Amino acid sequence: MLQPNEAPVLEVDDIDVEFLTSTGVARVLNKVSFSLQKGKTLGIVGESGSGKSMTALAIMGLVPQPPGRVVGGRILLDGEDLLCASVDRVRQMRGDDISMIFQEPMTSLNPVFTVGEQIAEVFRYHRKTNKIEAMEQAVEMLRAVGISNPNKRSKNYPHELSGGMRQRVMIAMALSCNPKVLIADEPTTALDVTVQAQIFDLIEDLQKETETTVILITHDMGVIAEMAHRVAVMYAGRIVEEGSVDQILSAPSHPYTVGLIGCVPQLDLDPTEERPPLVEIRGIVPSLIELGVGCAFAPRCDHAIDKCRTAIPPYFEVGSNHRSACWLLETGDRNDD
Repeated sequence: MLQPNEAPVLEVDDIDVEFLTSTGVARVLNKVSFSLQKGKTLGIVGESGSGKSMTALAIMGLVPQPPGRVVGGRILLDGEDLLCASVDRVRQMRGDDISMIFQEPMTSLNPVFTVGEQIAEVFRYHRKTNKIEAMEQAVEMLRAVGISNPNKRSKNYPHELSGGMRQRVMIAMALSCNPKVLIADEPTTALDVTVQAQIFDLIEDLQKETETTVILITHDMGVIAEMAHRVAVMYAGRIVEEGSVDQILSAPSHPYTVGLIGCVPQLDLDPTEERPPLVEIRGIVPSLIELGVGCAFAPRCDHAIDKCRTAIPPYFEVGSNHRSACWLLETGDRNDD
């Protein structure tokens, strides 16, 4: 059993990431902080453009430079700051201590190598095994992620596999070296709902076997409810609310979180009853170059007050290990009716 005071495997502390564009500097991540213990899952949720995938790339050391750069903060993996490590050290840890399942496997897998060769390369680089042993281990990984006839499938090229099988290959590759941290960036994009469920069940089962710490990036609150222990809600490059999955789903304190939860259809109601209309979050995520001086969500918020438009809200503690960046928590002016 994990103890509450156990040291976190991963600590992300006040990470800032900027991109230089033709129209100015965009702060794509703004003081992003969270920590995770061994075997736990953090769900990062938010609309497209909120900074979820950029958070993952910053942790992996994959922010494209230029035009991007990490301008502040620390990323500690078992106490070692990845931002201070050498390029060779980060390359050694990537795929070994920390791995990532990318959104679209067809753009992440190399089309000119078989999937077996690509998984085997992980063992050859990180475990220094010979070619034959590496291929044998690659076949075993394909078997572990539920691919039938793995010996035959290892000789297939990515385009010869279905979307679900390609995603399983990506999971096999990411888990080959039993990483301490696994980042899954919307791992079921473009897959049908049946395959989605299989992929999430696979990640959950493998996590239980290996006690891997997981960061799950998604826009689906239903997935968060099923998979996550803690939740970080992101908007415009900043975490606006963070807490346990029960706290976030049963007592959300930020208007944006309330809106995201309200967008989920209620399928458990009596079929004879009229279902309430889905909540709509009006407007769109703002350009990160044109953010004003106040809360980034204020232009879309039905509860915004004058202070929301003039000052960035700090984090307010709304429960045990539950924080939210909303001025309404200070003033008590919020009214959800």
